[in-house]
Amino acid sequence: ISIFLFGLFLLLSSIVVHACPKMCHCSERNGMVVQCTSHNLESIPSNLPKDTVVLLLSSNRIRHIPKEAFAELHCLRELDVSHNSLESVEVGAFQGVSDSLRILDLSNNQLSSLPKDTFTKLHARVRLSNNPWHCDCSMQEVLRELSLDPETVSEFSCHTSVQEEYTGQPVIQVLDSGINFCNFHHRTTDVAMFVAMFCWFFMVTSYIVYYIKHNQEDARRHMEYLKSLPSTSHISKDCDTASSVF
Repeated sequence: ISIFLFGLFLLLSSIVVHACPKMCHCSERNGMVVQCTSHNLESIPSNLPKDTVVLLLSSNRIRHIPKEAFAELHCLRELDVSHNSLESVEVGAFQGVSDSLRILDLSNNQLSSLPKDTFTKLHARVRLSNNPWHCDCSMQEVLRELSLDPETVSEFSCHTSVQEEYTGQPVIQVLDSGINFCNFHHRTTDVAMFVAMFCWFFMVTSYIVYYIKHNQEDARRHMEYLKSLPSTSHISKDCDTASSVF
């Protein structure tokens, strides 16, 4: 009985490990390949086989990759999420596969920016082409953390930029020319701080001027009031006259 139960446990474990998600096709040619392309998926399938080596999720409607989306796929070497509607990728999305993953395709999506630590410790070659990227300091910091796929690097361009003259140009070409978006960011911040300080100084100065003028006006009114009072000499003369009469 114990041998039977042990065999049943191994069978059930094998079924759990190799279970194929609905709407996907799984095959074991050179490791587990899970193909979920063109099925109108709106999120990452939750019950992926733990021994998945290749995961193909292209041509769906996925808009977001959450944290630890592939954390249990420790054998994953290739991940294709191209031709979706991706708008965001959380920090830690590739946690658990950073050592094994070798190819990551995020091309042809709607990504315009990513958190700086999105690709921390990731060793994969990453495809980011044909996304509406906004070139700024954050983008430059993201690039420091990853290795771009050389075959698609020319299609990785600035859709918009903090400096308009670089819009439409390949990101790597712009950065290779010596442009540092982070320096531009600091200069912009310094100018903003200077403008804010100038406005604050102007407001304080205006208040002081108003306060002085207001006090001067009060002092003038007070002086006019004092002048309108009967003088003390007149009062004393009146008193002397009254006393002599009596």
